[in-house]
Amino acid sequence: MIALASNVGVGILKLVAGLLTGSSAMLAEAAHSVADTTTEGLLLTALRRSSRPADRAHPFGYGKERYFWALIAAVSVFVTGATFAVYEGIATMASGESEQTLAWVAYGVLALSALIEGTSWAQAVRQVRGESRELGLSMLRYLRVSDDPTVKSVFYEDSAALMGLALAALGVGLHQLTGSGVWDGVASLLIGVLLAGVAFVLGQTNRSLLIGRTAGVRIVHDAFDHIADAPEVDQVVDIQTMVTGTDSVLLCARVDFVDTLTAADLERACVRLDDELREALPDLDEIFIEPVPRNDPDVRAAVMERYGDTLARWQAERDQGSRASR
Repeated sequence: MIALASNVGVGILKLVAGLLTGSSAMLAEAAHSVADTTTEGLLLTALRRSSRPADRAHPFGYGKERYFWALIAAVSVFVTGATFAVYEGIATMASGESEQTLAWVAYGVLALSALIEGTSWAQAVRQVRGESRELGLSMLRYLRVSDDPTVKSVFYEDSAALMGLALAALGVGLHQLTGSGVWDGVASLLIGVLLAGVAFVLGQTNRSLLIGRTAGVRIVHDAFDHIADAPEVDQVVDIQTMVTGTDSVLLCARVDFVDTLTAADLERACVRLDDELREALPDLDEIFIEPVPRNDPDVRAAVMERYGDTLARWQAERDQGSRASR
């Protein structure tokens, strides 16, 4: 909401400054703010729609709506902001002539915009830092693996906004200093490239989550250890996870249970493991446990193709630790 309010106000200021000064860089920045405003509106839509509970049509919930609308937001950044800024920059550079008037208006608007955008950026940084600290990750690592595209999108957009303001100020200043409108066009072009880069990064992130990305290694490893520690379990044969929404993970585990268990023992073990996993790992939303023999050739081939020797290595490390403790 802070980012949305900031972008609406800043966008109006930039548009007025661009029309008054004739600066293509300022007009590019106005397009930048239009793209960011559209993005914030789409992200608010994502937050609202993704929180709907599961129903018959969508038994795993609507969590992935957040990724769909965030992907549309990334496309909006490219189409609305980057395309216009690149076009404006190339057109200005090609003509070589661009009359600049009232440069002080541009400087004033850029300074005020930096103050407003900086406030929104500081809030985004606080949220990213707080969430990364909760997960025990660095900010850079959090931005790479986070399954929440909303905070990440605002952080990237606000960072790009501050860099865009710096580029616009440089373009206006060089135009005023040299009298050549080419510098204004160069600044506009660079703003467009910056926006295209942000759109690409956000698009890649949401594409991965929409396709069905695995949960973080820590969740997978902790779930593996918890199931393997159960007295009824002989070996965890396979474990699969998929992010189905922000802080929502689907877990499927294929387990070789102790052969002496009765059917009733097996049922009780599965129910208990389900409860324990949900308590230990709150992000687990859906849990499926399938009993299988460890030596089934089809299962072993599928696991090797998916994980290589990762699960076997985890099991070997557990066996070594068990022998060492004895």
